[in-house]
Amino acid sequence: MKAVAYYQPGPVDADGALVDIEVEAPTPTGHDLLVEVRAVSVNPIDTKVRRGVAPQAGPADQAKILGWDAAGVVVETGLEVDGFQPGDAVWYAGEITRAGSNAEYQLVDARIVGHKPQSLDFEQAAALPLTTITAWELLFERLGVAPGKSPSAGSLLIVGAGGGVGSILIQLAARLTGLHIIATAARAGTADWVRSLGAHTVLDHTRALSSELVDAGLTAPFYAASLTNTDDHLDEIVACLVPQGRLALIDDPPSLDVSKLKPKSLSLHWELMFTRSLFDTPDKSAQQRLLNEAAALVDAGVLRSTLQQHYGRIDAATIQAAHALIESGRSRGKLVLTGF
Repeated sequence: MKAVAYYQPGPVDADGALVDIEVEAPTPTGHDLLVEVRAVSVNPIDTKVRRGVAPQAGPADQAKILGWDAAGVVVETGLEVDGFQPGDAVWYAGEITRAGSNAEYQLVDARIVGHKPQSLDFEQAAALPLTTITAWELLFERLGVAPGKSPSAGSLLIVGAGGGVGSILIQLAARLTGLHIIATAARAGTADWVRSLGAHTVLDHTRALSSELVDAGLTAPFYAASLTNTDDHLDEIVACLVPQGRLALIDDPPSLDVSKLKPKSLSLHWELMFTRSLFDTPDKSAQQRLLNEAAALVDAGVLRSTLQQHYGRIDAATIQAAHALIESGRSRGKLVLTGF
């Protein structure tokens, strides 16, 4: 089967940063589904792994296949699979420790796979799984926001709201909670984008957020989600939050002085959507339920795809271009590739 991989970690502009390869198609066992991949999305995690993670020890020609967002069709199932059969259209975000979705066929644990929304094509669906799981877990599990339109829900500050996670987090908070959503964006186009998704107020995170908050006539939020460059924004986030508030983050700051949270007794929550599969937690199948519930919300018109750019077919050149765009920090929503 065709796949896109790399042999050595490094910068996106290095020779052989990503290459087209041919490998044997895998065989499903146990809880596995064998999925024919129809469309994939590229996420910041793809670029982080490509830059810094060497392929696992093995043969000299060992290659690492990236990709953690996909929509496709089940071809074959393992003996322990329940609820799926060949021909089912599915969507999922995969596992960090297994071969990724940048391949014609992929093995994925059925317990973290959902049935694709019927109202979306494969490209639109592929834009959503990883960011939907991340945003859902961050909002409802890490920050502990209660679903429902309570008028006393308070407000949520989302720093770096225009990216993939922010684009679905705004929708979840706007459609399923009573929170006032304060999104940050540095460019006019991004500000328009987050407003279209449901943000009530947009601030500029290149300025002092605490002053922007006061100028907008807003009270201090109880919740904050920092989605990028947390180390650069931490002081202002702390200044914005109400005492005893909650902060969740998803990025990997090189350093984080959590003592800054102590005077206000702020709580810190990290979100990594791979945790359940990485540690094979007893509630691993919660992600299947989450994806199926999200699919129902999409089909009901409550949530929409965050697909913004279609980059063409799945090959080394197009995926490398997608990595470069994400690393530039100028991407908005999600970008998708289709077919081989």
